[in-house]
Amino acid sequence: MEGKIMHERYEDMHEACVRYYVQDETMESIARHLKLSRSSVSRLLAEARSTGMVRITVEAPGGSSSPVARSVSAIFGVRVHLAQVGEAASIASRFERVSRLAAATLRNSVKDGDFIGVAWGVTLSNIVPYLEQRPLHDATIVQMNGGTNFHDTSARHVAAILQALSQTFDARIVQFPVPAFFDYPETKRAMWRERSVQMVRNLHSKIDVAIFGVGGIGARVPSYVYSAGFLDEDDAEKMHNDGVVGDVCTVLLREDGSYHNIALNERASGLTPHELHRIPKRIGVVADPSRANALLGALRARTITDLVCDDTTARDLLDLVDPEDRKAARAAMAKDHS
Repeated sequence: MEGKIMHERYEDMHEACVRYYVQDETMESIARHLKLSRSSVSRLLAEARSTGMVRITVEAPGGSSSPVARSVSAIFGVRVHLAQVGEAASIASRFERVSRLAAATLRNSVKDGDFIGVAWGVTLSNIVPYLEQRPLHDATIVQMNGGTNFHDTSARHVAAILQALSQTFDARIVQFPVPAFFDYPETKRAMWRERSVQMVRNLHSKIDVAIFGVGGIGARVPSYVYSAGFLDEDDAEKMHNDGVVGDVCTVLLREDGSYHNIALNERASGLTPHELHRIPKRIGVVADPSRANALLGALRARTITDLVCDDTTARDLLDLVDPEDRKAARAAMAKDHS
């Protein structure tokens, strides 16, 4: 009996949504047709939005058509989703606006059957509270980089991100139960031969959509990688000597986009830029202008296909770009409008 009632409610919810959002009927008209009160129809529509039956997308003002976004797109060959925040905005406001846009971008990018790759970090922790329900069929959340260290073997911050995404998309979780950085390169090489680790790494090659932040050394909002016990003082000195400015998936990068011959990368467990290139859609998210040089390295390493960031970070990024590159971008935009 209970199942019959639930089925009838689902049918009422679906019909109410079609009439309201597609056929543009009023709630009063729908209520008369379904023999319900107007408030009952309102509750059905609200439930449809909360469960993912209905998805509403609002483009950010300016968005990818703004001059700054178009310049970044022309120079680096990426799709740009720009949150208009302004230089005077607080860092909390900046993270909120970018996180909301990133959550919507991810939600609109995934589909049934997808493997969704996730790299943990401060940025992803800020994004997950803004995810709205969108149940998928046969989707899988795949952790892209190890998350434990000597001080935190449980990796609670990683588990919280994965669980939130799993609940949002009604997807199963595949964890990557290895350290963020191994103590020794030879330990990493040995672990990569383990069948359980190979199983996860094989899934990495099947990822359809990935989302990650860009870590920055000395960023205004500290990256977990550099502030939560994953690396020690000797490691910090090595990064300085190797010219490291940040990371993607805990793989360290220089501003020119190179990542080879960085000693710590021999111990890093995350996907390298070369491995990321196999993923069709790679959503990189930055909400901190002090990470502009790390973002430049990530873009030059071609780790990102879809950039979600705020307008100030984008402008600071362009300030770091060679003037000739900016000139070529302007010429390309002018040609598009001719």
